[in-house]
Amino acid sequence: MASWSVDRLGRSLSDLVAFLNDIQARGCDLYLHQQAIDTSTPSGRMLFQMLGVFAEFERAIITSRIIAGQARAKSKGVKFGRPPVAPIRIDKVRKALAEGKSIRAVAKSTGVSTATVMRTKRSMQTVEEDRGETVASA
Repeated sequence: MASWSVDRLGRSLSDLVAFLNDIQARGCDLYLHQQAIDTSTPSGRMLFQMLGVFAEFERAIITSRIIAGQARAKSKGVKFGRPPVAPIRIDKVRKALAEGKSIRAVAKSTGVSTATVMRTKRSMQTVEEDRGETVASA
């Protein structure tokens, strides 16, 4: 079996070793093109595991840097994710849904996605159900 690089196979050493054992149990060996490692030899298996350790270490370093960068950005007030849809557009969606228009028609006329229309419709139904429970319990 051939692979481009060890980091394409996995980031965890235990997963890589389990993968190598699995393919060797089936009578196959692994060749890593970029590193020119052949796991049919003892030195190839040793290098494969060493590269697995370095790949796992690299992934952990990248993850910690990403988390640190996100924390620093949040502390500076940076907001993540898509910006919310303007309340005036949501009101237009609610009005159109109340008039009985279809989801696609509402999305097209208001300029929002069908997912936004469906989410708004679900929230409207939840509010109506909550009102019904409140009236019934009183």
